[in-house]
Amino acid sequence: MGNLIELKIMRKSTLLVFMVLVAYLTNAQNSNNFKNVKYKNLFQEYGYKKKDINKKLSKAYYDVFEGPNRVYFQVGDSMGYVSDIKNKDVRTEGMSYGMMIAVQLDKKDVFDKLWRFSKSYLQHQSGPREGYFAWSFNPETMKQNSPGSASDGEFYYVTSLLFASNKWGNKTGIDYYKEAKRILDAMWSKDGTGNIYNLINTEHRQITFVPEGNNYNWTDPSYHLPAFYEIWAAYAKDGHEEFYMACADTSRVFLHRATHPVTGLNSDYTEFSGKPHPTRWMPPGFRYDSWRVPMNIAMDYVWTGKDAEWKKDYATRFQNFLRSKGLDTYDDQFNLDGTKPDFILQAGPEKKLRHSIGLVSTAATTALIKNDKGSKDFIDAIWNAKLEPYEDGYFDPYYDGLLYLFSLMHLSGNYQIITPN
Repeated sequence: MGNLIELKIMRKSTLLVFMVLVAYLTNAQNSNNFKNVKYKNLFQEYGYKKKDINKKLSKAYYDVFEGPNRVYFQVGDSMGYVSDIKNKDVRTEGMSYGMMIAVQLDKKDVFDKLWRFSKSYLQHQSGPREGYFAWSFNPETMKQNSPGSASDGEFYYVTSLLFASNKWGNKTGIDYYKEAKRILDAMWSKDGTGNIYNLINTEHRQITFVPEGNNYNWTDPSYHLPAFYEIWAAYAKDGHEEFYMACADTSRVFLHRATHPVTGLNSDYTEFSGKPHPTRWMPPGFRYDSWRVPMNIAMDYVWTGKDAEWKKDYATRFQNFLRSKGLDTYDDQFNLDGTKPDFILQAGPEKKLRHSIGLVSTAATTALIKNDKGSKDFIDAIWNAKLEPYEDGYFDPYYDGLLYLFSLMHLSGNYQIITPN
């Protein structure tokens, strides 16, 4: 009997060691693969001079973070925030985008200030939402507008913190890895208590629109970042590596279903099946959130190289559709079949369709997928674009500005997987 018990213990121990070894080897393989990723300076390949490219990127950063129309503001000596100027609030979207930009461009001081503000004012330190962030904050009253979370903000927080840990280490004032893991550990502790759930719908293995109530049961295509899951699988070391890799694959399949077979357009909100999801505030359609989808797909193509043939087909469809609407004049909102929508989501003082620099920016990143001379018109379009007020006076240095800066980073090879030093 004693020998039988010992044999069972040995088998369990062997299985445990095997599972740990597999996880370790998977992480090591992912990390090594990341080191072999090639980041192209597509502007340079299309004939633009390196000094001019660097100058354009530096000016874009200056405009968004330092210039007279900046959206970044310091609070005292140790904190700072990114503001959605037109809506007069601070959002986890902008804060986490700002942190990603800062770690990519080696702006440690800005990164640390954004994180300290996020931790102090946006992150819940107790209760059912512990570890999550309030998605909207009023910088005038210094109070949260809404305690709930928008899942994409947490995704960018985690990934940018892991990159910061890899880039700067964890002994320079902030333990970036510990902070990233706290968010992930908090995510895995949410079981519906207080109506708060995991950021990922664990049944469907897809990111939720909001990890709260019924909003846990549908999604936003622009939140789907397959490459981020693979970063977590490699560097988070939280025991969920296999699940994250499965989520990455699921997101890629989801994007097939969510994008129109002819135009490549997707709805701002969808069911987990990819079917458009209407809400009480607007019907389905390609609008502001959707602008991010082509950039996310381009990022996944460069960072992982997976599902490459579908991505090339997607980029071709999407580019051809925009060309059919006039490359210098296409609108920024559509029905999925490419027709003009009856409902226009308002941004600014009036409901109006524009040729927005935010969409021009993300559309240009699809050139990273096609990477042929046929994409030169998209590269030239973003190169010639200017972050300035539109003819009617409307100006959005926040959303347009951040997407513009992201696109310049991608297209110049300055948006990379940051591996450990």
